[in-house]
Amino acid sequence: MSEHHNQRDSQQLLHLVFGGELESIGSTTFKDPNALDIVGIYPNYATAEKAWRGKAQQTVDNAMMRYFIVHLHRFLDPA
Repeated sequence: MSEHHNQRDSQQLLHLVFGGELESIGSTTFKDPNALDIVGIYPNYATAEKAWRGKAQQTVDNAMMRYFIVHLHRFLDPA
């Protein structure tokens, strides 16, 4: 394995989980960006996905609510 690959494996790969009510089902435009639910920032995808699933299940009755996982580590280190 390359040294770069080993360094990447030992780094935190931060993920943001957030959501809110959409303007329409087929869009990703939020009805009120000021009311976004910032669930949290997680050290890896597995824990972010667990948080995302929990929030998505809590809001399953509202078809306009959507939660997303953002790969923050890609913004911090695009390489």
